[in-house]
Amino acid sequence: MSQTVDRALSILPLLAEGPADLGQVADRLDVHKSTALRLLRTLHEHGLVYRQSDQRYRLGARLFALAQEAMENLDVREIAHPHLVRLNEKCGHTVHLAVYEENEVLYIDKVESRYPVRMYSRIGKPVAVTVAAVAKLLLADLPEHERHALAEKLDYPMYTSRSTPHATAFLQELAKVREQGWATDLGGHEESINCVAAPIRGADGRVVAAMSLSAPNVVVTADELLTLLPLVRRTADAISGEYSGRTPAKDTPA
Repeated sequence: MSQTVDRALSILPLLAEGPADLGQVADRLDVHKSTALRLLRTLHEHGLVYRQSDQRYRLGARLFALAQEAMENLDVREIAHPHLVRLNEKCGHTVHLAVYEENEVLYIDKVESRYPVRMYSRIGKPVAVTVAAVAKLLLADLPEHERHALAEKLDYPMYTSRSTPHATAFLQELAKVREQGWATDLGGHEESINCVAAPIRGADGRVVAAMSLSAPNVVVTADELLTLLPLVRRTADAISGEYSGRTPAKDTPA
């Protein structure tokens, strides 16, 4: 039975490459055509493959519906939280998780610093999109026309002397973030707070969330915080792998 299931499932990656006829499926599985036909009929009955008028088979609509349903039910916060906790345990600083929803970047999880000086950020609270590192990552992943339209609509409050002053500078920053794959906020929102962030990506490579590590200058300097960027990126990669299904759940690499 396990061999039958294995063979049936092996058909799906083949059809993901494009429609295939019975002979191609049998050759890929290294089985007789009668065996391949039984497997294809079973998959067809469940809507996972579809037989075209030219007698070739392609992936069925039911497969896409299941994939979409699975994606909609994925909770990135639930998957990310254990990784965020482990990162916090390793370095002691505040860890945030944020998403982009309905034209706002919102914190959806937070693990508090173990140091006496705490940040006043709250879960569910919108972030300052023109300066926050997580916002830069999420907005940098938008299609170009959406980035430009958004940049032109935003206000650019000067929270500090390091804040982003206008749309042109913001778009330049997003382009830089998009290319390098990580972001910082070094005193752009609060003079005394620095932050490094990395993206969490879904199976299609798009950014679904962003996580960050933040600390005040009285605890670590900006340069010291930047030395933790590789750890932040490895954590984000581990979450991305688990969220997208590329890797099983496991501890974040040290």
